[in-house]
Amino acid sequence: MKNRTYNIIFHTHTVSGIVISVVLYIIFFAGSFSFFRDEIVNWERNQSVEITDDIQLDFDETLDSLHKKYNLNGRDIELKKYYIEQRVAVSMSASKDTLNSEKLEGAKFFYIDTKNKTEHTYNNSYTLGEFLYRLHFLAQIYYPIGYYLAGFVAIFFLFAIITGVIIHWKKMIANFYVFRPLAKLKTMWTDAHTALGLIGLPFQFVYAVTGAFFMIKLLLVAPSVFVLYDGDSAQLYEDLEYTHPQYQFNNKTISSDFSVNSYVETTKKLWNDFNVIEIHVFNYKDENMHVLVNGHIDYTSKFNGVGEAIFNVKTGEIVSKKNPITETSYLDGVKNVLFRIHYGDYGGIPLKLISFILGLVSCFVIISGVMIWLIARDKKNVPDKKRRFNERVVRIYLAICLSMYPITALSFIAVKVYQPTSSSFIYNFYFIGWLLLTLFFIIKKDFHFINKYTLLSGSIIGFFIPVSNGIMTGNWFWNSFSNQLFQLLFIDVFWLVLASLTLWISLKLKKI
Repeated sequence: MKNRTYNIIFHTHTVSGIVISVVLYIIFFAGSFSFFRDEIVNWERNQSVEITDDIQLDFDETLDSLHKKYNLNGRDIELKKYYIEQRVAVSMSASKDTLNSEKLEGAKFFYIDTKNKTEHTYNNSYTLGEFLYRLHFLAQIYYPIGYYLAGFVAIFFLFAIITGVIIHWKKMIANFYVFRPLAKLKTMWTDAHTALGLIGLPFQFVYAVTGAFFMIKLLLVAPSVFVLYDGDSAQLYEDLEYTHPQYQFNNKTISSDFSVNSYVETTKKLWNDFNVIEIHVFNYKDENMHVLVNGHIDYTSKFNGVGEAIFNVKTGEIVSKKNPITETSYLDGVKNVLFRIHYGDYGGIPLKLISFILGLVSCFVIISGVMIWLIARDKKNVPDKKRRFNERVVRIYLAICLSMYPITALSFIAVKVYQPTSSSFIYNFYFIGWLLLTLFFIIKKDFHFINKYTLLSGSIIGFFIPVSNGIMTGNWFWNSFSNQLFQLLFIDVFWLVLASLTLWISLKLKKI
């Protein structure tokens, strides 16, 4: 490679990395904790549930209860399990009965507890686990700006990965085995950046590609709406299988009895290890009532096996069926495989732990890249004013990024002590606390102080997370173990281990 070409690629790699560094760190840090979203949610609610995607619910009893309260006649009702938790989402359309629709409530959305049947709004169902999950794609920023920002950061990150591979290609393997902690500072940071960057390369590449796909796919497909569909976006969504079929409302009450539970059982008998994640009822109690049962084969049996069956309630027959074993399409492969490899939810806790570690490794790669940039410009030939500016920029970067650890740990205690929580409480506590910590570390004007005391404070707070859980619920981790409340136990032990490791690192840090 010519020197000019190498220098262009090197500088574009550096610039693209620096520009996105803070946002990318936030995405990876919050995303690392997002692998344990379900465990965090259940720990926060003091619930331990069966680890399955299958909805554990008496559908007939639930629909009867909802009908008494909301009058479901003529409505479309959807019960869907998005995560492994004790609540399922309930979506109800407005009634299609034009004579009674004005007397009935309109469309509604809420969550229902599968055990005690209590109803919860989105706001009072909001948890720290949900907050961290949504923070990793910047959903807290006004929609759709945050989504698109996260998507374009993922694209720039992909560009940084590719240019980084090109830069280090010739010496990539050789440099992987080189680490010189006693050498000069830039050499140490460069060795760590190269070695850990190579370790996390496949992980980072996958998340750059899938992250960009999820966040800006609407922008990517927008031209096809006008070119291929003549502006008909509804037809595009139908072809991409993001919508359900439509069934005419006959405005005649069905005369025969029906059982949604029986349709679920019939579907499960069609395919072994089938998990039902969604029930969609069309035209409730109308003569043209249909029930869709949607789900997937358990991941231990088939990685990508999405299927469904649609029943005509009047006749009891299956009018449409998608076999998850033999009818997996290319479209299913693109959509579902990308989701699975991004969420890392098909390999249980071991895969989540590996993904968490690789996520934190990526955070370190980002920080080390910023430090290399700073040290490379801290030379005598660089004007003093510019050197101070560079140092100030990196100090702000570090303060913002590293403050996430203590405020995240403190938020775990806050949501356990302050119950019930809401989205406004979590937003205010996390963002205001994060801002105050950031300002404090910026004012200190000391890189060593920022590194050491963000880790030290986060570690100390982390040790008190299991203590707060024990005090507030009585579920000390030994009680959780004896009572087989493994999701509660996992978060307590997770924080004890993480806090111990970061405490050890903070004590080993020496001022250079």
